Amino acid sequence: MPVLLTKNRYGKSRVRLVKVERHGPRHNLKDLNIDIRLTGAFEASYTLGDNSSVVATDTMKNTVYALARQAPIGEIEEFGLRLASHFLSRNAHVIDARIAITESEWTRIHSNGLPHDHSFVQGAEKRTALIEQGIVTAGITGLVVLKTTRSAFEGYIHDEYTTLKETKDRLFGTAITAEWAYRDGKHEYGDLWRTVRQILLEVFAEHDSLGVQHTLHAMGESVLERVAEIEEIRISMPNRHCMLVDLAPFGMDNPNEVFVPTDEPHGIIEATLRRS
Repeated sequence: MPVLLTKNRYGKSRVRLVKVERHGPRHNLKDLNIDIRLTGAFEASYTLGDNSSVVATDTMKNTVYALARQAPIGEIEEFGLRLASHFLSRNAHVIDARIAITESEWTRIHSNGLPHDHSFVQGAEKRTALIEQGIVTAGITGLVVLKTTRSAFEGYIHDEYTTLKETKDRLFGTAITAEWAYRDGKHEYGDLWRTVRQILLEVFAEHDSLGVQHTLHAMGESVLERVAEIEEIRISMPNRHCMLVDLAPFGMDNPNEVFVPTDEPHGIIEATLRRS
């Protein structure tokens, strides 16, 4: 039976890179996890075992370290563009180089009231970047937030399996994952990333939420209204529930003060907003 190889790509996953950039006594730290995928005329390596067109995945790993040594990393979007350009410019048969980068954020430890020159503490959230088909996408993952009021959930469908009680005032916790696609052109990626992060936090805090969907839409809408360089944003927000504990068996009331956090199962709310 004849078969066709319809799609293929390959690369190197989880290339770990830590770079220290030393400027006298003050050091900068980058901690990256990089995935590389090449798409192109590699069919013969699959169908015939002919590797004459193959860039070895070990070479891809070494290229990451070599390019990191040759120049400052810069913003992760810029480093991803450098990597993609390297593979595309040297290999005419490669039609796309997909570079995905996750950065673990390290901030300076404060000592004696000042940020330390060479000591850092790692945060939980991560910054992401993706370069694919010439489009630059940035993002953030693991941005854990919680508000203790101004959040409701009412008016949903009730059937014979519904046990959830409607509420006008609940705890609202989530771990935000957001990805946004930039318009063509050169951008100040670091400043824009920090701006988007702040917008997401501000809207989450200030929005009178009628549900996770309601707040998610307000967050994405505000990003597009305030950051002209962004064409589209995708947001995912799981519900991190805190359930009110029933203290009546102990002769106590519970005026929305004592909760038990639950991780699983949890709801997941996702949406994409783009300019019309």
